[in-house]
Amino acid sequence: MNGGRVFREAWIAGVNKHYPGTPRASYITPWEDTPEWEKASASAVYEQVTHFVRHGATEKLSRAQKGRFVALSWIGQIYKHIPDPKPSHVADWDQLPSWQQETDSDIFETIESEVGKEARQT
Repeated sequence: MNGGRVFREAWIAGVNKHYPGTPRASYITPWEDTPEWEKASASAVYEQVTHFVRHGATEKLSRAQKGRFVALSWIGQIYKHIPDPKPSHVADWDQLPSWQQETDSDIFETIESEVGKEARQT
């Protein structure tokens, strides 16, 4: 499966699980309807996490550290694609709502699991 799609599906699952109330439609837009810059960003972050998992000791990271890695990688993509982003789109980890922190941590763990499956298949 496309890495960006894995990322997006993990995001949607996390939003549906952790978001208080009804999430904005844009938060749960399916992959097919996701804007191209977001698809490119999701793919790039997926690759960054994958590389880190393959070459690091990510099993020693806390759940929050895993989420921080995703959040920081995403901020880099925001700056790459949006010249003047809203401050809330590039907020530091401590300023993110808890639902987003949990979702970012879920994304890392989903990718980590995917990398583990790939390793077992080779």
